[in-house]
Amino acid sequence: MKKLFCLLALCCAASAHAYSIDELRDDCQAADDFYAQKKTTDPYQSVRSARCISYVAGFADGYAISDYLAEKIGLKINAFCLPNDADLTPRLVRAVLAHLEHLPPKPGGNTAMLVASALAKSFSCPDSLETKK
Repeated sequence: MKKLFCLLALCCAASAHAYSIDELRDDCQAADDFYAQKKTTDPYQSVRSARCISYVAGFADGYAISDYLAEKIGLKINAFCLPNDADLTPRLVRAVLAHLEHLPPKPGGNTAMLVASALAKSFSCPDSLETKK
């Protein structure tokens, strides 16, 4: 039983970082198709779409929290500034897809860095990194 638990924990730990850039590209394309209301008979496309939307929106929310906490200690990060729009999530997905279009077919790196770069380019802030006075 102990060996089975260790094996299960190892499998879960290995899959924690298993979201590849290629998967992100495919998932976000499915999400973009969803937002464009393209019909599909493949139920897996809904799962792929939801995975992209969740990942990108969760990334943006995580950044918002870190920016808020940094402000509490007197820093302003300004890595990217998201608008307060009702249709923000489709714009986040399109920003990631636009960034992916400018990369080689098999880019290196990880999805978090790619999403951060995409959002920084698409939603740049007027000010740079600075300390609050």
